[in-house]
Amino acid sequence: MAYDGCVRWFTDEIADAVEAGLKARRGADDEEQAVYGFDALDELGLHPLIQSALRKPGWGVWPEQRYPGDWDKAKRNEGKRCDLVLTQDGLPLRDPQIKQTLFDAAPAADADEAYWLEVKTVSQFETNGPFQRYSAELLTPVADDIKKIWNDPIIRHGGLLLVLFTQNSEVAEHDLAAWHERCVRKGFPVGAPAVRGFQLNNRIGNGWCAIAIFGVRGL
Repeated sequence: MAYDGCVRWFTDEIADAVEAGLKARRGADDEEQAVYGFDALDELGLHPLIQSALRKPGWGVWPEQRYPGDWDKAKRNEGKRCDLVLTQDGLPLRDPQIKQTLFDAAPAADADEAYWLEVKTVSQFETNGPFQRYSAELLTPVADDIKKIWNDPIIRHGGLLLVLFTQNSEVAEHDLAAWHERCVRKGFPVGAPAVRGFQLNNRIGNGWCAIAIFGVRGL
């Protein structure tokens, strides 16, 4: 949302959009009496659902974009990539190779105006039973995603979307609080999350979907 010539992003709005999209998918799964719900999808399988949900407010959603700090690498397939980049009003992300040239005429969003969003999904139960690496997956790779946003000198708006599928809301609430406390203790600049959640039709052990957006750099 733009105010006074400045681009501002609100984690509550992003969380609301993801919640609405995943709730709609839950309804579709229940209506067709699917054997497995969307919580049985792996992380990459969930990405299209999340992308579709984030397009509903009119944002541009651009998957797998190179971090600005790696734009100076000669090959476009080199460098770290961000899961999703959001832009206001559906604008494309400005190509740094043509910025301020004769080819830079079309409206576009600069990297420091966009919202750089890493996505992590962790499920307490899988189709073959409890996920044995639930705690490990929640702790180590997620913190690595925060560091990528934190360390980029150009990004002004960024965060982590954490989607947890758990047995119930109590487990999700506990684990999100413990994760956030651990990040703060380690000195990561992670703000208090915007949290949403809803019940799932328990097919494989997961009865709750928790959605949390953690702003990085206190955004």
